[in-house]
Formats: sequence, C-alpha cells, structure tokens
Amino acid sequence: MAELGFWAMAAEDPAHIAVVEPDGTKITSGELLARANRLVHGLRSLGIQPGDTVATVLGNGSEFYVSYLACLQAGWYLVPINNHLVGTEIAYILGNCEAKALIGQDLYAQACVAAADEASLDGDRRLAIGNVPGFRPLSELTDGQPDTTPLDRLAGAVMNYTSGTTGRPKGIRRKLPGVSPEDAGLGFGGILFLFGIQPRDGNVHLVGSPLYHTAVLVFSGAALHLGHSVVLMDKWSAQGMLERIEKYSVTHSHLVPTQFRRMLALPEAERRSYDLSSMRHMIHAAAPCPIDVKRQMIDWWGPVIDEYYAASEGGGTLVTSEEWLAKPGTVGKAWPISEVVVLDDDRRAVPPGVIGTVYMAAAISEFEYHKDPEKTAENRYDKYFTVGDLGYLDEDGYLFLADRKIDMIIWGGTNIYPAEIEGVLVSHPKIIDAAVFGIPDDEWGEVVKAVVEPDEDVQVDDELEAELLAFCRERLARFKVPASIEFVAELPRDPNGKLLKRKLRDPYWEGRQRRI
Repeated sequence: MAELGFWAMAAEDPAHIAVVEPDGTKITSGELLARANRLVHGLRSLGIQPGDTVATVLGNGSEFYVSYLACLQAGWYLVPINNHLVGTEIAYILGNCEAKALIGQDLYAQACVAAADEASLDGDRRLAIGNVPGFRPLSELTDGQPDTTPLDRLAGAVMNYTSGTTGRPKGIRRKLPGVSPEDAGLGFGGILFLFGIQPRDGNVHLVGSPLYHTAVLVFSGAALHLGHSVVLMDKWSAQGMLERIEKYSVTHSHLVPTQFRRMLALPEAERRSYDLSSMRHMIHAAAPCPIDVKRQMIDWWGPVIDEYYAASEGGGTLVTSEEWLAKPGTVGKAWPISEVVVLDDDRRAVPPGVIGTVYMAAAISEFEYHKDPEKTAENRYDKYFTVGDLGYLDEDGYLFLADRKIDMIIWGGTNIYPAEIEGVLVSHPKIIDAAVFGIPDDEWGEVVKAVVEPDEDVQVDDELEAELLAFCRERLARFKVPASIEFVAELPRDPNGKLLKRKLRDPYWEGRQRRI
C-alpha cells in the first residue's frame, strides 16, 4: 500500500481534486497542501510552538481544511468552535484552551470580535477570512510565505469541546503522538477502514453538516488522508444533497436521522428521479434513528446504510444494514479496536439483555477533559469510560441503547445540555428556579422546553416569556434557546432537594418512544 496521509498523497498526485467548495470551485491536493504550508510558516512567524492551540470559527469551506492540515503537521491543537455560539460562549473556550490564535470568518464577525475582546486575545493573533473589524486578514499573514514543506514537522491533533453536566464545555485532549505527520497518516484515516472504505478507489465523500462537529471533521478529514475527494455543502437541503450525489458520483457520507427524515419527506417521484447508484456507505450516528425511518432508507438506497455509536472521547460500535435488518434497533458490535461492556451501579457486568450503564474502551491514546481532572476521573472505571448512556448487550454482543443521558436533549443530532440553559435562566433577576428538558418534535426529534419558577412578586404573562427568551438569545446559541417557557409556582423536588425532572418531562412523551 502506498504511503497514506494527505501530505504524502498530495505530493504523489497534486492534480487530484481534494475539495469541491459549496459553490462548485474545485481545489486540487497540490493547492490545498501549498495553502496549509503557507499557514504553518505564517503562524510560526507569530511564535506559535508545538503543543500550542489554534482556534477557528469557520463555515464549511476549504479554509477549514487548510487550518486542519496546518495544525496536524505543525504539532498544534486545532479547536474548531461551533459558529452558532455567541461571543461569551466562544470566549470561554478561547480562554480554556489558551488559544494562541483565532481564525474567524466574516459571517461570524460580531461573535468573533466579542469573543476576542473578552478573551483579551492579542490583535496580531486575530486572523480573519473576509472583513472582521479589528482582525488581521489571514491573507496578509500567509501571502509571501513559502509553500514548501515546513521543517521540524510533528503530528498535531484536534481538540473538540463537548458539554458536560455542569453546562460548561469540556475540551477532549489527547497527548500528541510525537511522530511525523506521515507516520500518523494511517491513524488519521483509520476510521473509514472500519466500514470497509479503502484509499482512493474512486471514493468521494459528501459533507452535509457543519465541519465543527467532531464526527463530521473526523470522517471528512479521514477521506482526505485516504486520497478521496471531499464535496462540501454549506447549507444542507434534501434536494441539494441528492443532486450532489448524482453530480459528483458520491460514494460515502455522514448524516444524522433528521436528514434522513427530510429526504424521505420529498415526493416519492422526486426521490426516485436521482441516480444514487454510486453510494457505497451512508454512515449515520449522533442521534437515535427510528426503526421505520431506517427501514425506509434501506428500502430506498439499498443495504448501504451503516450506523455507529461512539463518543468524542473514543471507542464505539458499528452495524451494517444486513446486520441491522436481522436485529432492528441495534447500534452494532464493538469496533475491532474497541471494547464495550454494560455495568450495573456497582460496576459489575450485567447479563445479556439487562440494562445498565454503557462503558467503552478504545485502543487509542488516553484522553482527558482539559483542565478538569475531576470530570476526567468521574467517568472512568479501570480502562473504561462512560458518557452516561444506558443500554444492554444481547447474547451475540450487539448493543441496544435504552436511554441517552436521561437529561440530555438531542436536537437534530446536536447534543444540548440543560444545565447550561438552566444556569442562564436562573441568572435572570425575576427567576428563582428552572428546569430544562427535551420534548418531542417531528422535525428535530426533540426541542428545548423550559419550566421556570418566577419570584413570587413577578407577574406571569406573555411579556415575561418574551423577556426571558430575549435574555436567553443574548447568552446562548440559537439552537439552545427554549422553544417555549412554562411557569409554575414551585418545581417538584425530592426530600433531598433533587429536581424531579421526569415529573415535568414524562407527560410530553406519553404514547411516544423517548429518544431511543
């Protein structure tokens, strides 16, 4: 097998189309490599050293991959930040990861400026694609830099941020491998081997979700490292995806069940009008997929719908269409490089068919929650970790999930943690207490519902709800803002003061399967 990893493959075939921009512009491997090299030279001129962190607030475009490839060959941590976050949310991440530079895009200028100001980021390390007030144009840093391979290269890593029960995002950090980017190339592309996807082989990967999501960058980055072409969408639509599959002979992609539902909602004649015969693997995860939805997708696309269950922390399961049809509802068996066990509250293995907490272990480098040793230790048992999901293994070792973090809300594949929203609500001077949870929604799976306990002297009316929603919009990303707010005289709690959220949530789920 030829040497893997983007850098080696780009040097071998610089004319290969690496990226197709959302507007159809084609970027060759040689061009992408040259831009990444120039960015390394430019950021090094600012004094950025191996082990330092570079943060980005970017949309879907080749600029994202330029930053990714630069960090992965210069020994830096890349922190991709959700571009829907507001300034203060971004500022927290910048401070927590100790970002030495921020690359922002003009589409998100207001949030980038507010975040850089709050985080006191030096002006020469505020870099912009497009016009961002007070930011230095990135082109000013990179123009004139050599496009030759930098010296003293080391493999870097991506450090994604995931929220925890405290509501504050946690950086998932791994030690840098201490090897060259080329030596790390197989690892960077390895996730696709689990699904039987090979280097080159005419493969084309379609990106239909934001690149700041962990899995989206992992899978599309792996495609680049295996010599595939990557086709980008900046705003997903069912028609747009089907058109691109046909136009670019797409072979694999990564979606969430909400996108399945939207495609299935198209008129059947329109759905059947597209040539999807090039598809080999439609990989999905991030949220539970209703059994009937997945059956319809397999009926339509054939046995190319692959599912996996995993966490940003590492480890996971996968299941092919054929396996799933034999065991509907399963999320599969453990990866060859992973272990999955189900333990009771005393951390003893439970028999097949018995629900317990799902723990995983992966044959990859250990991770830690950055600057949070208590959180790091909290979810560990021996070599295993858990994200708090409940499920069971059957007699054949297939995992079935029974719940997905009791309180976590899954909105169209995006995890929303109620504690963060509750913290914002109770910071309002008119609110005493708050409970946030997910309620069923046909389009998104779940939407955010808030039940609040106002101060006894506060008048409860539509104006109060509007005031609270406006208060949330100033402090939270749009998708975290409650869809509705209900007022109660007192929230239910047990004798120990623990909030009985199920009493509020369960009536909304009567007669419906909740999430899993």
